[in-house]
Amino acid sequence: HVALRNKISAIKGIAPEHIFLGNGSDECIDVLFRSFCEPGQSNTIICPPTYGMYQVSAQINDIALLEAPLLPDFQLNLPHIEQLATDKTRIIWICSPNNPTGNLMHWEDIETVLNHFSGLVVVDEAYINFARQRSLITMLPDYPNLVVLQTLSKAWGLAGLRIGMAFASAGIIEIMNKVKPPYNVNQATQEIALAALKGIEKVNTMIIEIVNMRDALIDIIKKIPTVEKITP
Repeated sequence: HVALRNKISAIKGIAPEHIFLGNGSDECIDVLFRSFCEPGQSNTIICPPTYGMYQVSAQINDIALLEAPLLPDFQLNLPHIEQLATDKTRIIWICSPNNPTGNLMHWEDIETVLNHFSGLVVVDEAYINFARQRSLITMLPDYPNLVVLQTLSKAWGLAGLRIGMAFASAGIIEIMNKVKPPYNVNQATQEIALAALKGIEKVNTMIIEIVNMRDALIDIIKKIPTVEKITP
């Protein structure tokens, strides 16, 4: 996927050797489990409510699933995560903005996990384009155990193409490329994605429109008498 990775590299400002392309982010999730976990031996930590494929993929790969539910404000429960983590824990999954709650996780909390856990910390940023926060891709040089997931499915509106992206150290990407199927992203998909990536201005306009619609919806919901609170 040389041409497509080079194009994404130019947009994201990160070298191609730090980019993995998957048949959707779901394949990136599966390849991470198969690359860095041992079936029947390793465990992984998720923070529900969160994206369901972490659990599905863990079960398919026979990886024990440990849960540290989010706090009432939908932020990470750091003491619980620390309590669950063992020498068998290989991956901690953090979804930010979180699916389904929609909130960003505090940067300092994610950094705390990165600093105190020796395994992989995967931050799923499928919805980062709609957030008022920059991507954690900028932190990759400081944290060799960080993996950032993104996709063309949401802001780019290309869910049917199945293009998922993982950004990580060159060593992690090299291992993932050895494990993935050799032709996991087909040529037609790559060509359509390359054409779509030329339309950044159009995508930015769509993002602004969607965010404005979100704000307008909030104003409408506030006027409903039975609504007690709208969580950001």
